[in-house]
Amino acid sequence: MAVGVFDLFTVGIGPSSSHTVGPMRAGAVFARELRESGVLESVAGLRVDLYGSLAATGKGHGTFTAVLLGLEGFDPEKILPAEVEERLASIADTGKLNLAGGILLDYTLEDMVLHPLTVLPRHTNGMKFQVCDAEGNVVREATFFSVGGGFIVREGEEDAALEDLEESKKELPLPFRTAAELMGRCSSKGLGISDIMFINERASRSEEEIREGLLHIWAVMEACVETSLKREGVLPGGLKVRRRSPDWLERLLKEDKDRNDPKYWQEWVNLIALAVNEENASGGRVVTAPTNGAAGIIPAVLYYALNYAPGMDKATQRDRDDVVVKFLLAAGAVGVLYKEQASISGAEVGCQGEVGSASSMAAAGLAEVMGGTPGQVENAAEIAMEHNLGLTCDPIGGLVQIPCIERNAIAAAKAINAAKMALWGDGTHRVSLDEVIVTMRETGKDMSHKYKETAMGGLAVNVVEC
Repeated sequence: MAVGVFDLFTVGIGPSSSHTVGPMRAGAVFARELRESGVLESVAGLRVDLYGSLAATGKGHGTFTAVLLGLEGFDPEKILPAEVEERLASIADTGKLNLAGGILLDYTLEDMVLHPLTVLPRHTNGMKFQVCDAEGNVVREATFFSVGGGFIVREGEEDAALEDLEESKKELPLPFRTAAELMGRCSSKGLGISDIMFINERASRSEEEIREGLLHIWAVMEACVETSLKREGVLPGGLKVRRRSPDWLERLLKEDKDRNDPKYWQEWVNLIALAVNEENASGGRVVTAPTNGAAGIIPAVLYYALNYAPGMDKATQRDRDDVVVKFLLAAGAVGVLYKEQASISGAEVGCQGEVGSASSMAAAGLAEVMGGTPGQVENAAEIAMEHNLGLTCDPIGGLVQIPCIERNAIAAAKAINAAKMALWGDGTHRVSLDEVIVTMRETGKDMSHKYKETAMGGLAVNVVEC
């Protein structure tokens, strides 16, 4: 299907969309196929092979546990953190995996086969599932790739998936693949970017479903922040990174008692971004936006839009809901451009594809709800990405903590500044968004694998973990 706003914004668990959500989704697909094909009852053995970045940083990114949960039949959109803890404790205590919810197998984390230095041709995030019967005969196997943002592709079906994508785009009223095409649609129809995205979403959902779905996405983002602000202590994983957001909230409430002093806007934006990504780092429930590693940027900038944009102090709840819907649609439209022309996978193009794309999407959303023209919105997205080009992904200890958490706050402020700069212009600019997206893609190809979510370079090797 054509990439839509509900593909880019999905509910899942942390800490990584490509290393947690995608692998869990792939495991769940394989489990479902075992049930539906009728071979589950004959399964006596399981083998899981993880390749490239999944093997190199899988421990810190929750990949191994996510695969187990997926193979038990859990979907990332539906599973709750309490269920995660319960099932993982059961597997650890009993040494048994409940494959597809129907067959108990002797299988634990230690049984996974890791190939950190082997990259399969399609993508660095590769995984292979294989089951055999009591005689050792392979009864079913499949290879999947987690290509960023929770998206998965099955080996051998890449061309078919691309063909399906192109066919489904023909069904859209106003299809676009590039920013130039999007701008052309806006110009010919006299509509804004969020309007174009809304019309396309209506090809598969009613107006009410779109609105309710986007407001649900925002509600999950808000709930993520609320949950995080109640937690204290250190994040899991061994780095002993202290949660800062609860202390920051306490200080902010003392200094900005009414929560509306404009001089504290950046402190609130920082707080929201940090809170989301601290929750993500602990394996909590978050919204991929468009990835888990960049999950704090869009909610932080949307918080800014709802609390500091002109006129919002007098806005009704309906007005605020309208802002949420419009913001996410415009951000989603820009996300489509990155997904189709480049990548949103840190393992493929570095953090420019995660934090960079999220910052660009957020800048577009903010410019849209602040009254920007399509040209100004496109300019905002371009500015934000232009100044994230070359951003590497080098998490210390393979954990989505340092530099990831602070990086979200920095990128959120960058998005706000990009939107403000664009709105002070007339929409004309020298570098187009398409040119920046292509540059990001090419920069990602040239970037050493050490800086693409492998924990083999940069901060990951230059900072002592303990």
